[in-house]
Amino acid sequence: MSKKDQILIIGAGLCGSLLALRLGQRGYNVTLVEKRPDLRDVEQDAGRSINLALSDRGLKGLRMGGVEKEARKLCIPMEGRMIHHENGNTFLTRYSGRSHEHINSVSRPGLNMLLLDACDELSNITTHFNHGCETVDLKNASATFTNYKTGETVTMQGDILFGTDGAGSSVRKSMFMSREFLFSFSQNWLTHGYKEITIPPAEDGGFRTDDDALHIWPRGEDMLIALPNLDGSFTVTLFLPFSNSDYCFDNLTTEEKVMEYFSKEYPDAVELMPDLAKEFFENPTGPLGTIKCSPWSTNGKTLILGDAAHAVVPFYGQGMNCSFEDVYVLDQYIERYEGDWPKIFSEYEKERKKDADAIADLALDNFHEMKEHTASDLFQAKRKLELQFEIEFPDEYNSKYSLVTFNENIPYSEAMRRGRAQDKAILNLLADGKLSDEMSLKAKLEVVLKETEEVLNDDAVIKNL
Repeated sequence: MSKKDQILIIGAGLCGSLLALRLGQRGYNVTLVEKRPDLRDVEQDAGRSINLALSDRGLKGLRMGGVEKEARKLCIPMEGRMIHHENGNTFLTRYSGRSHEHINSVSRPGLNMLLLDACDELSNITTHFNHGCETVDLKNASATFTNYKTGETVTMQGDILFGTDGAGSSVRKSMFMSREFLFSFSQNWLTHGYKEITIPPAEDGGFRTDDDALHIWPRGEDMLIALPNLDGSFTVTLFLPFSNSDYCFDNLTTEEKVMEYFSKEYPDAVELMPDLAKEFFENPTGPLGTIKCSPWSTNGKTLILGDAAHAVVPFYGQGMNCSFEDVYVLDQYIERYEGDWPKIFSEYEKERKKDADAIADLALDNFHEMKEHTASDLFQAKRKLELQFEIEFPDEYNSKYSLVTFNENIPYSEAMRRGRAQDKAILNLLADGKLSDEMSLKAKLEVVLKETEEVLNDDAVIKNL
């Protein structure tokens, strides 16, 4: 195929807009279709929109697209987790012992608008908004859409079709419903949902609490987190069971009950949220789930990426970063096999599927860690030791979090394998008293590394049985 290939991309969110930008830069003719209105034409309050954690893997994808510098202007660096203990005390746990490593709070619509603006600068990218996908012809890389403004039905044709239309993907649904090939699909919901509330800016326009951290109120079964926004506000997210709990979404049905719950569990946060009760009932409650499926491609004509292929829960802050890395990895195979789409798709999925599954599993791990363990003495002892290792021996040790978040050249699957082994090794050594205060830090590191290798070897033996 020539560079004149027509590319049809369904879904102009973060993943789809970066994919369109990169394919446009490569010279392809791209049609990008989105069911929602153009974010730039509707009223947006960027300070109160959903914000995300942008880290190294996502920045790598933005760098590939030539928009990293502009994206960084939308970011607020967060150095670590600010833990709000039940007793009212707070303490900061840094994400890394290396001073240059941090994650960034960024506005989802702000970043999406930046990518759409970049797409508009290329004459070979055409974008259609307010077009809902109705049917997909997988064999012929075409789809039928309803224009929400006119009510008309239109069919758009490509040589290649990409589905980047999120967790509720119409393209993936077409794959699932097709009888032309075997498609595996799983969707697993957490018993928890989420709801967003706002900490508004201070009267002087500044922040009401520390803006260089991701704030967490871990309460065992429940959790509250807060990320800073550029306007001085924080987006606060409550994670709570839907039912079968003393306090759950099913029984928080009155203002009195809501205030009772928050005052009991998060009294210092209540002071910062003057519109708490009002926003609790006005804002929707959302579900949290993991989607895994295969295959991601059909007949060398259609491929799904991002949440359409592998939706994850948000507790590792890697959903967007993983989607951007999808585009980066795909681009490497386009560079290698350009014109041979079946080969590109096959090799891409062969590499990427195991990594997408790994970050999905890690995100679930982190959910339990954040709500149950971040304030525990054993967890804090582990994190303190890991930070010391990273400060004193930055080339010899990376925590699991650092492997996932700050080492974009290490696949998620390898980061999970090694990171889990390290966690197990350190926790066992601490619990057994084998890392005494009399030992030097170097000696402790050598013991941890040795124990980690033994765990990895044991795991390999069990896997091969």
